[in-house]
Formats: sequence, C-alpha cells, structure tokens
Amino acid sequence: MERTEILLIAVLLLVIILSGVTIIQIQAATSAIVSKLDEISSKLESNAATLKQITSTLSEIVEKVGAPPPTPPPKEEKKVELIVFSLWGGKEEENFLKALKAFEEKTGIKVKHVAQTTEGLMVGLPTQFAAGKTVADVVVAPWPAWIRDLAKQGHLMEVTGLIDPTKYPESYVEMVTVDGKIYAAPFKAWAKPGFWYRKSFFEKNGLTPPKTWSEFLSLLEKCKGISGVEAPIASGDGVGWPLSDVTEAFIINRGSPELQEKLISGDITFDDPQIKKVFEELTDLLKKGYFSEPDEWTAQIDKLWEGKYCIYFMGNWMTTMPQVKDIEDLGFFPFPEAKGVVAGGDWVIIPKYTEHPEEAKMLLKYLAGPEAQEIMVKQGGFLATNKDVPGTAYKPADKAVVDFLVTPGLKVVPDLDDAIGGDFQRTFWDQLKLLWVSPDSLPDVLDALKEAHLKTLGKA
Repeated sequence: MERTEILLIAVLLLVIILSGVTIIQIQAATSAIVSKLDEISSKLESNAATLKQITSTLSEIVEKVGAPPPTPPPKEEKKVELIVFSLWGGKEEENFLKALKAFEEKTGIKVKHVAQTTEGLMVGLPTQFAAGKTVADVVVAPWPAWIRDLAKQGHLMEVTGLIDPTKYPESYVEMVTVDGKIYAAPFKAWAKPGFWYRKSFFEKNGLTPPKTWSEFLSLLEKCKGISGVEAPIASGDGVGWPLSDVTEAFIINRGSPELQEKLISGDITFDDPQIKKVFEELTDLLKKGYFSEPDEWTAQIDKLWEGKYCIYFMGNWMTTMPQVKDIEDLGFFPFPEAKGVVAGGDWVIIPKYTEHPEEAKMLLKYLAGPEAQEIMVKQGGFLATNKDVPGTAYKPADKAVVDFLVTPGLKVVPDLDDAIGGDFQRTFWDQLKLLWVSPDSLPDVLDALKEAHLKTLGKA
C-alpha cells in the first residue's frame, strides 16, 4: 500500500475511536438525566398527595367552624362639625356667620353657631364643665373675669402657643392670662363711647349735640318739652348691662377714670365719698325724669327711632342694629367733657372637654387673625383687636368711634362689672334696676354694692 493510503486509514480509525467515546458519554449523561427526572416526578407525586390531604383537612375545618367573615369595606370618616356659642343675635350674628362661612370654605370644616343668652353662657356652661362635658367646641364670651375663673378651675385649653400676643392690645391679652398662660384669643374690641340719636329728629326740633355738661343738661330739659317724648334718655334693660354701662360712664366722666380702676382693684369701694357724689348726681337726673323706665334694650331703639326718646347711651354695636332704619340718619356724640371710656372685647375660648380639639384650635386661630376680623369690620359695628386689620376696612360711623377713642388725653378703662365678675356683676345689675325705679333707695343700693364688691374681691 502506498504511504498516503495508510495515513487516511489511520485518521479514519482515530475518528471512529473518538466518536465511540462521545457516544458512550452521551448515553451515560442521558441515563443520569432520565434517572433524575424520575426522582423529581416521584417527589411531585408525593407533594401533590400532601397538598390534597391539607386541602381535605381545611375543608373539614371550614365545615365544622364556618367560613371566615368577609373583609368589611373601609369605613367612611365622619365629618367634623364644630359648635360655636356666642351671645350674638340679629345683625351681629349675620355678620359672624359670614366669617364662619369663610372658615368653612378655607378648611372644609363645618361650623354651626348657636346663639346663647347671658345665663346660658354664665350658668349653663360651668354646669356642663363640672360634669366634664361640653356642647360647644368653641365659645365667644365678653367676660375676662369669668374666663379667668374657668381657667383656674381647669376647664379651658391653654392657647399661649396659638396666637402672637404682640398683635393685640396688651391689656386684651393680660385680662385672660393666668399664671403666665393665655387662655383666650382676643377677637372683637368694642367701646361704650356715648349717646346715639336720630339726626332728623334733632334737626326737626332744633337740637344740637352738646359738648359741655351744662349743654347736656339744657338738651335734656329741652327734650322734656317736646311733644311725644316720653323721656329724654332711653334706659335699656334685659339682664341689666345697659344700665351698668351708663352708670360706669358717670363714674368715669363725672368722677374720673381712676375711680373706675380703683373699684376694679378694690382700692376703694362704694362708700367712697367720690363714688357717693357720682351716684347722687345720677340719682338727681333720675328723680327729674330724664331717664325712662328700664325696658328691653332693643325695643328701646325702636322707640328712639319713633321719637319717644331723644338719646340713648349704647356701645358702638348700635350701628349694626336692625332697629336703626337708616344708618345715615344715626348720629353720635361722646359723653360730654369725656375723660375716659369703657372699652372691652370678646374673646375666643376652647373648653377642655371638646371632642374636636385640633379643629377647634384651627377656628380659634382663624378668628384671632386679620382675615376673619377684617370680614367683621367691613360689616360694621365691629372693632378689630388684631393690629394687622387696615383702617380702610371701617365704615364711617365706626371710624368716628375709632377716632374718638384716640382723642388726646382720653383714657381707656375696663368695664367694671365684666372685670370683677362673679356675684358682684349680678348684684350690680339688680341694684341698678332698683335704683332706676326707686331713686330714694340709693343708700341701700350703695350698701348692697359695697357688700357684694368686697365679697367678690375677697376683701369682705
């Protein structure tokens, strides 16, 4: 054979040998794979049997115990509705509701206003608080002494961190502060600056607003002679505060602002010679028939408008009263030869027992802010406590009162019975009612006031 043929045969034999090795290896690998698959299949059959047994057991349990309850749908969150108490009714309430509506639109929190009587707040709320309950989530009240008493008894939420004290008159914050903690937010300021009258009535009868005390006495005498006039000065009543307002104007202006402050502090009481002199002067006017008999205070506005009275001492809220048929016909003059003026306010408090504390805090902060107070100012009869409310927001009649309050030398003093509160306030109202219908009872009236005054101040 030739050399080339021998080489080709050798290569062919080598390929055959190598091919044989590969086939043997492939057959071995295939055999191993088949064995592994048989093992896996066996395990799967075993697992399937186990799962079948578990399923059967669970079915038996369900039959004995019953199927689990279906998952309940998510509960709808109940919407919060805040209840607000205040003394405001009529036009004042209408104006307040506008501010509350703006709060609702801004926050989505519903607010319901429930007007209260004086007794409803002063007596009703403390009764609820004593039981650890409250209907109102937020309360607007005009009595700082009452607010301080409730705070001392632990019934009110502290609001120190909710307002900026520098935005308000210092006295308005101090009056509702106990042991360095603030318990109310100043909302409304008001003043009791003097007398209101109907301009057309004055013009028709040739009357002019007095500036001096002698001119004031002459006006009263002229009014007595006008046909149809029942009395020169209307006397408001109801609970008693309209009488206390005009009485305090006499103490401040026929006496002095310091007399009022000393009564509030307890440095003097109602046997003081200067106080007696003021009351004797007031009683003299009562005896001369210059004041009408006390009657429901809003009804007296109607009679003023009808010409049955010449003038009516009232606070700046007079401009909001619906009995004032034409605001342009309403005139005002300060107490003659004024030395001072009573100014007070309304404060917002949160009872500790509210079920909606966070929402209540939101409303308090809103009412204490310039946005809500500007809404109120623009409605009339409202003086803002927040310094950020612009002067341009006031109506002319209210601006006249604001301008009077900044008269050089005029001293602003707190309301006497509101500042002292307690039994004295109720006694003050009741005794003035008696004085108005029985001026000769002055000595007994002063004795009763002295006793209640010292007792309330803890100096009896």
